[in-house]
Amino acid sequence: MTFHPTQNPLGVRRVLEPAGALPQAALRLDAALPAFLDEVVLDVETLNIDAASFVQMEGVHAAGGPTVAAQITAIVAERGKMQNPVTGSGGMLLGRVRQKGPQYAGPLAAAHTGERVATLVSLTLTPLQLHEILEVVPSAHQVHVRATAILPSSAPAALVPDDLPPSLVLAVLDVCGAPAQVARMVVDLPRNGHLLCIGAGKAGTLALAAARETRPDLRLWAIDRYAQPLQEVAAAGLCDGYAALDASDALAVRETVLRWTQGQLCDAVVQMASLPNTEMAAILACRSRGVCLYFSMATSFAQVALGAEGVGADVDLLIGNGYLQDHAAMALDLVRRQDKTRALLSRRLGLTP
Repeated sequence: MTFHPTQNPLGVRRVLEPAGALPQAALRLDAALPAFLDEVVLDVETLNIDAASFVQMEGVHAAGGPTVAAQITAIVAERGKMQNPVTGSGGMLLGRVRQKGPQYAGPLAAAHTGERVATLVSLTLTPLQLHEILEVVPSAHQVHVRATAILPSSAPAALVPDDLPPSLVLAVLDVCGAPAQVARMVVDLPRNGHLLCIGAGKAGTLALAAARETRPDLRLWAIDRYAQPLQEVAAAGLCDGYAALDASDALAVRETVLRWTQGQLCDAVVQMASLPNTEMAAILACRSRGVCLYFSMATSFAQVALGAEGVGADVDLLIGNGYLQDHAAMALDLVRRQDKTRALLSRRLGLTP
């Protein structure tokens, strides 16, 4: 493979529009080869679509619109990346190293051609050529594909370990910032305090697992629209109680939390729901001077800030960061240590635990 004879710091030379934008904020990226000297080219096997994005696309199809596969194909063709124009979110991918530029100095510098890797950076800034969609797996929010992706040296990525199924690794790494940030956050919570997790999908499950392991003294509560994922996290010992509620009904969530906490409300609330209009449920469930962590890509941060102001809630508002130092290793090790958590996630992905 030949390479473009210059470098491409931060991937900015692949931005087609608007001028001056970084790749994540760009409307369109140039995903064409050849790669720049400091880029790595990947043969993509699987796209792990962000939950908010996948659910939104399923809704479009349920209303008579195109299939999820057709929507993804159209988005990538138009934008040169997978960035849902409605949710603004993407996901991440699993693939194999095809070629590294001679000046590539990123996290895959030691990887060999053909080694399987996972990106730890959003598809919203990853140049992508989609050649064919082979299969859509709704239960995992994963799409098996033939595609080509390009990463600059600045993009986080990791080798896929061989002791866990690749689809499980991809699902965990897609949300690995969540358990890492929750583990960091709960260290400072009061003894025997209360934490609520809104959303019991893979991010919520791993967040509860991290909280349980880091602070076993905490009382952990879970809310989701559906009973089954709640029953699963409870059976795995990851929460002390749960309620099947629509978190867009913030007052119902608050009343439930008041009952669980004998009127104290929660010291921390982790918002993992993949649906919009659930911002206020977290705020109203949190005590004064507590902390709310928003990790869902369906979150409207204008609603969060203005909503907290509107009800006079003096709470710390945290934006979930998809990148923390060593977050990938931390999340995978958590799954390795917790047999019940690993089995739960494996069942959801259709794997044999």
